Amino acid sequence: MVEDRTTAGPQDRPVLEAPDIARVLTRIAHEIVERAKGADDVVLLGIPTRGVFLARRLAGKLAEITGRETAVGSLDTTMYRDDLRLHPPRALATTDIPGDGIDGRLVVLVDDVLFSGRTIRAALDALNDIGRPRAVQLAVLVDRGHRELPIRADYVGKNLPTSQRETVRVLLAEQDGRDSVLLGEREPGARNGRAADE
Repeated sequence: MVEDRTTAGPQDRPVLEAPDIARVLTRIAHEIVERAKGADDVVLLGIPTRGVFLARRLAGKLAEITGRETAVGSLDTTMYRDDLRLHPPRALATTDIPGDGIDGRLVVLVDDVLFSGRTIRAALDALNDIGRPRAVQLAVLVDRGHRELPIRADYVGKNLPTSQRETVRVLLAEQDGRDSVLLGEREPGARNGRAADE
């Protein structure tokens, strides 16, 4: 059973709300433009589900800053995950690579929460099967720590130190009807502070 992510639990507390999320995405967009010296060869690839929505929002922010459209797509990591045998099967999401591809370009992977690093490792494996970017960077809305792999984000909306007992739930209007980042306690028996559908 997938948890209802749209309502806060009794112990959930908001960490970011809609204006905060908009503000950090604007900041991240400015940081991308500064580091990339523009956004002409940038490709944003969102990791389903919420990373795709965040990538689209970032593309909009980049267009506001640069006056040009930024290529945006999605990258499904399901078949590259190292935990497929440990958890129930997931439905495959869409991988949508922009028409100009990723070869020789700066790919910015976009995800909602960085936790163990395993999803990003899977994304890097998936990218290897698609093409050869000039460089790969990572943008996340929330970095909650507890890395199991040597992976770090280049752009972070909010660093949120958490315990293993805590959960971080990202709600986005496109999927959940509102924007919020909630910090809560995991239910007994839940795994490693991950939400039921992560």
